[in-house]
Amino acid sequence: MRALLIPLLAVTAVAAQAPTTPGLRTMRVDYFHTGDAKQELFSFDEAVVEPAAWSGHPAHGQDELQYGAYGFDVRDAASKRLLYSRGFGSIFDEWSTTDEATKVTRTFHESVRFPMPTAPVTVTIRRRMGSGTTWRDLWTAPVDPKNMFVNTARPDPSPGAVIEFERNGDPATKVDLLLLGDGYTAAERRKFEADSRRLLAVLFATSPFKERRRDFNVWGLVPAARESGISRPSTGVHRSNPVSSTYDAFGSERYVLAFDNKAFRRHASYAPYDVVEIVVNGRTYGGGGIYGLYSTVAADSAEAPYIFVHEFGHHFAALADEYYTSPVAYLPSTTREEPWEPNVTALLDSAALKWKDLVTPGMPLPTPWPKEAYETRSRAYQEVRTRLRADNRPETEMEALFARNKRDDTEMFAKFRGIVGAFEGARYEATGYYRPAADCIMFTRADFFCEVCRRALERVIDTYSKN
Repeated sequence: MRALLIPLLAVTAVAAQAPTTPGLRTMRVDYFHTGDAKQELFSFDEAVVEPAAWSGHPAHGQDELQYGAYGFDVRDAASKRLLYSRGFGSIFDEWSTTDEATKVTRTFHESVRFPMPTAPVTVTIRRRMGSGTTWRDLWTAPVDPKNMFVNTARPDPSPGAVIEFERNGDPATKVDLLLLGDGYTAAERRKFEADSRRLLAVLFATSPFKERRRDFNVWGLVPAARESGISRPSTGVHRSNPVSSTYDAFGSERYVLAFDNKAFRRHASYAPYDVVEIVVNGRTYGGGGIYGLYSTVAADSAEAPYIFVHEFGHHFAALADEYYTSPVAYLPSTTREEPWEPNVTALLDSAALKWKDLVTPGMPLPTPWPKEAYETRSRAYQEVRTRLRADNRPETEMEALFARNKRDDTEMFAKFRGIVGAFEGARYEATGYYRPAADCIMFTRADFFCEVCRRALERVIDTYSKN
């Protein structure tokens, strides 16, 4: 679907208040994404020039990875030359696979960001067709960088000074990670900084981030909340927190998302960023991650170290969930096409396995593992977990359950450590999808990525850090 829009545009760029490469501005196009399980359409909101300068390398604008259910292209309007492209995920995409999407229509606010052009361009949103490499253009909008309606105003209120957690070089040749606090009052700014440093220590103790730490810059912003904490509707708690983070996304008590994209983007725009982690001020277990959008973590949960790294894997490298016994809001797949995510497969052709070069020599495909025993234990664990939440038991009881489950998983999978094959059970389904290792942080509460996930993460780091 296409829409004719008035040409848009940017006037004089606003000076950035963050340590970024000077001279290249950041443009953001905001739009509305509306639909249900069967249809979708787009409508333009506004074009914005963000306060912080562009953090990416100007010579590396084209998407090399081709991840994501969606993608966007920026082309010179006159010559049609491709200037910039990226793949991404979206809240709409996830919601459209829920039961609610079969009954109602909803609208989500979304954005795409790119280096500000010097001449008119077209911005096209495209969608992956099935699981392959074929894409279909859905919507195109013209953007003219000399149009008076491009918004150059600095968002108000400012989230405060940018915190420099770690700076290893020019943002143009580094992965710029922004930690954005939500649910922290002005008096809790130091708590946000302490929470962030604690979580970063875990991320950079985990391979491959451990070995590639110098390829990252890490910034922080924490807009002051009126009240401490974030919304948790299932318990009657609602907060008007700055970034709009909330538990219970799609009815899943543990899923934390920020649904006010405009608020999220306004606050984040004050810092250079390629990827964003929303650090929420909460004790209840929770988090989430969407490729190319953001990941979230409840900082005070005992499981925050695991959640932070696991969800960052989704956001940063499009790693799919490999677990399949935990309840989720999504409806089961109706087809068995080969998924595009780098760490799961339908194993339709074992000779063409996407990680065949990493398979342990002599390992059969599919790879045997104690699947039935795992599922029996996991079902019992999920029953206890559900009962604890239904009875609103103290979080300490839930954390004790998580710890026991982790010990059991570690013991069961110890003999499989380092083995790469194709283990059935992944992508929320017990049959038909396979993961590369028996255990990984994308499957259980392990503290390591398997070899296939590590390689996928490194490929993304490489796209940002090369000169």
